[in-house]
Amino acid sequence: MDIEALAEGVLAGERRALARAITLIESGRADHRDAATQLMARLNAADHGREAMRIGLSGTPGVGKSTFIEAFGMMLTARGEAVGVLAVDPSSARSGGSILGDKTRMERLSREPAAFIRPSPAQSHLGGVARRTREAIALLEAAGFGAVLVETVGVGQSETVVAEMTDLFVLLLAPAGGDELQGVKRGIMEMADILLINKADGELQAAATRTCSDYAGALRLLRKRPQDPEGFPKAMTVSAMEETGLARVWDEMTELARWRRESGHWERRRAEQARHWFEAEVREGLLARLGREPVRGAMATLARQVEAGEITAAIAADTLLREYLGG
Repeated sequence: MDIEALAEGVLAGERRALARAITLIESGRADHRDAATQLMARLNAADHGREAMRIGLSGTPGVGKSTFIEAFGMMLTARGEAVGVLAVDPSSARSGGSILGDKTRMERLSREPAAFIRPSPAQSHLGGVARRTREAIALLEAAGFGAVLVETVGVGQSETVVAEMTDLFVLLLAPAGGDELQGVKRGIMEMADILLINKADGELQAAATRTCSDYAGALRLLRKRPQDPEGFPKAMTVSAMEETGLARVWDEMTELARWRRESGHWERRRAEQARHWFEAEVREGLLARLGREPVRGAMATLARQVEAGEITAAIAADTLLREYLGG
């Protein structure tokens, strides 16, 4: 594989090169991982000076995430923005497969020349994002996309990991959700920069307004964060179906991003995220070694001894760590 040519293609914004590069970084093969590392190093050394607004998006199932992303993306492309979408689909715990249907659900946006949609399987990675999503974001940034939307699997405490790779985190909610205010984990509420009450149209318009007011009240009870200007985090109503409120959402996002850049929070946050993902890579690498020989075989042998009651689980784990992982 010609890494130099692939890097040049990504930097030139070639869609085929970008798709190949994302496929490469998502591969688990050892030779592909080496090539992916070389590619990311080459792009990092290029000092292209391109910086996208990285937007994480999460929400309860059925809230209309794909509909919102398509409407929001179409609005941005109409304004001249290049939009990249990384949609992570949940993988089956039984078969390991994923439907990857986001391109089908975003039919209009998938045909838009200024947009790029890439569905990826979550596989066994926790947190509602694929393991290589952060590298895929960097590839889209290098390719010249001004806005990158990361759609996570669902909503819950584990999905807050997306906040560690994006600049803004948006939580999408439905009106008249009953106990949804209590059902959404406090952790993800504390991570969110903007809460969007979707489906604010037709008969649900009044319910959406009331729900927005409820969430706005709840946000005022949360502890003030240093990375927020006055008025943030905030709750807003939108209608992805009628495409109303989308421009206002983008204006609020750009205003928040501007304030964070001027106050130094933007650069500091990205530095913290880089450190976080370095540590995450180390942990992932150690876990990957458990699946390779001779560690895999030793682990199976020790597991059988634990099952038979010959040794305790703690002793078996300590033996494995000391003899094979240098613990």
